[in-house]
Amino acid sequence: MPISTDAALHGSPHSRSSRAPVSRIPRVASLVALVVAVGACIAPASESNADPAFETTTYAPQNRPDVRGTIGAVSAGHPLAAQAGLEVLKDGGTAMDAIVAMAGVLAVTRPHMNGIGGDAFGIFYDGASGEVTALNASGRSGALATPEFFTSAGHDEIPGVGPLSVSVPGAVAGWVDAHDRYGTKPFDQLLEPAIRFARDGFAVSTRLALDFEAQGVDLNEYGRALYLPNDGAPPTVGTILRNPELAASLEAIALRKKAGFYNGPIAQTLADFVEAQGGHLRASDFANHTSTWVEPLRLDYLDHTFIVMPPSTQGPAQLALMEMSKSHDIQTMGHNSAEYLHTLIELKKLAFADRDRWIADPEKADVPIARLLDPEYLRNRATQVDPRAAAESVEPGFGDDHMATDADDRDDAGDTVYLTAVDQWGNAVSWIQSNFAGFGSGLLEPETGILLHNRGSLYTLDDGHPNQVAPEKRPYHTLSPMMALRSDGDFAFTLGTPGGDSQPQSLLQITHNMLLFGMTPQEAIEAPRFRSMSGVRVSIENRVADASLEGLMSLGHQLNVIQGWTATFGGAQMIVYDRENGVLTAAADPRREAYALAY
Repeated sequence: MPISTDAALHGSPHSRSSRAPVSRIPRVASLVALVVAVGACIAPASESNADPAFETTTYAPQNRPDVRGTIGAVSAGHPLAAQAGLEVLKDGGTAMDAIVAMAGVLAVTRPHMNGIGGDAFGIFYDGASGEVTALNASGRSGALATPEFFTSAGHDEIPGVGPLSVSVPGAVAGWVDAHDRYGTKPFDQLLEPAIRFARDGFAVSTRLALDFEAQGVDLNEYGRALYLPNDGAPPTVGTILRNPELAASLEAIALRKKAGFYNGPIAQTLADFVEAQGGHLRASDFANHTSTWVEPLRLDYLDHTFIVMPPSTQGPAQLALMEMSKSHDIQTMGHNSAEYLHTLIELKKLAFADRDRWIADPEKADVPIARLLDPEYLRNRATQVDPRAAAESVEPGFGDDHMATDADDRDDAGDTVYLTAVDQWGNAVSWIQSNFAGFGSGLLEPETGILLHNRGSLYTLDDGHPNQVAPEKRPYHTLSPMMALRSDGDFAFTLGTPGGDSQPQSLLQITHNMLLFGMTPQEAIEAPRFRSMSGVRVSIENRVADASLEGLMSLGHQLNVIQGWTATFGGAQMIVYDRENGVLTAAADPRREAYALAY
């Protein structure tokens, strides 16, 4: 789907002589969310005062405009990152070049959510050939990480934070490997904005200060000194936040690529830091790390082919939700009706029961993907939805004994960033990277300025479970970027969101909003969402109609109605290509600090 016909991928990725002006997006003030427990009352639905001009929708008018261009587009989890990515595209860079620049900036400007101490995944569309590839850039456990390593230290489950929650960070290797295959600009040049923001600083926003205050409880003394410097309070809004040690680490990566992180002083310093506190990582674990190019999973739904990551991610749960939705007359139910919401919530429980039972590192465990995504199996699963009552729990499939790890509440805010880019040659990238929980493991290594993630907390010690911890094994991952193609194989859109377990739920709702209910990308992202938690608990935005909330409660759902634009429901971004008109539409979620730009 080349957007411009005068160049081919990697043949001559040069700048155009003239470009359309960059769309300008108004800033939206950060809102502090109020959580309202249903029982006493339900907050009034905002759509009751909707402007008549928006009668085609079932919710309030858009918070932000759709951003449109004809040459290239980006969307990222911070305005400075989006700006860096757009500058790369306008300077003749590829979509992957823009992703590296944005990923680096996000590692500095959203440090509690992602960074060079975390993991990443990407899906790539080649605009010249139509080939789709995927990269698993997550790290593995250390060679010492046996179940006995944890039990001998007195643990009967994997700790959620601290040194035993740390696996090898894979993001840096992912940046380099994807750039080697799909980038054209010098790698060190792409990290210059990130290095500058780490060294010289950037202004603290209201949203960032609120996040630091809410999520910094597990930070070590070095992390608290940097991110909660005012006697345990965050930096004052509008002040400059600097991390010169991180700038030096980024410079080493810019100059030496993977060797700058996985070999030499940085790797040794991080390994010694973790080992001194009782963790299982050693310098050799860093040196042995590799990314893995994998075959993505595909499913045809709503006249599109949807592409997701295979295990070790929850990608199969995304496709299972779509396949099971085919067995229900979703569109006729009506957008965000009680019947519609109830059906999606109950389908989620079925998909997640299978996910929690079976998803693991396929290099170390038998993951029955073909059975999990078998259409007949999923049609039978879909019939288990009781239209009259919410299920407290459901069992996984295959008639097996129940063996699952309930992850539904472990990543409530979803401390992740999603970013996406499409360039002038029609190349597209759907990319996600994460620390997992807020501030990851809570461990900031002071010499390098690197905050280590806690993806290793997602292993289990349950004997016989596919995701049981073992040496050099990837943990189960919630990270799930997505891409969609037209039925003829041309690129249609990228889509992704932070949010841990809410990711498949949010992506399905946004997809339906656009493809079933006719919303624009920005409308689809802003429309009110639900997030099913464990059991019958459901978080839901107060912009859903009162009748729908009351209907859900009558079916046994325990609602937590949330007011405002909060991170509970992720922070989705997307880029859609309108082939007929040659227009790219980029969208970004006001629930976080995401911004979209196009030209």
